[in-house]
Amino acid sequence: MECHVRYEGDDDPEKCTARKLAKFDLATLHNSVRATPPGIVLNPFAEQALSPADADQDRLIALDCSWETAEREAFDLAGIQRSLPFLVAANPVNYGTPFQLNTAEAFAGALAILGEREQAEELLSKFTWGHTFLELNEEPLARYADCTDSTEVLEVQDDYLADKD
Repeated sequence: MECHVRYEGDDDPEKCTARKLAKFDLATLHNSVRATPPGIVLNPFAEQALSPADADQDRLIALDCSWETAEREAFDLAGIQRSLPFLVAANPVNYGTPFQLNTAEAFAGALAILGEREQAEELLSKFTWGHTFLELNEEPLARYADCTDSTEVLEVQDDYLADKD
């Protein structure tokens, strides 16, 4: 599956996972909405969750921008808008925080849900904390990958959110 990034460049270049993925030819960066190809847009504000039913697509699009600009940018991108279900960050900046994934984690989570586990592992192998993301989220990723559609993914997510209350 192709990984593309609508790259805003408004974060610390030393901590930017999108730039590191591009350096290893694991993702392609695009500096404008117009240059970004259509695909599954990983949009944290999308109403429909990513599910294995979306596996017929061949391209993932992530946003690498500040949270302040994410909502505006996501709606401008062509493709189907999908949110990721409950997953916990493993990166050093947001470790243990639900829903606060960096670009590499978002791609890896999406790939695992879509049945592309090996590609997710390859992508995360470039980060010292990468294996931790898959370990922390092993059970939910497996359960999401076993779902047939977004409704089932949301039911599994509700199980995790109910346990957190």
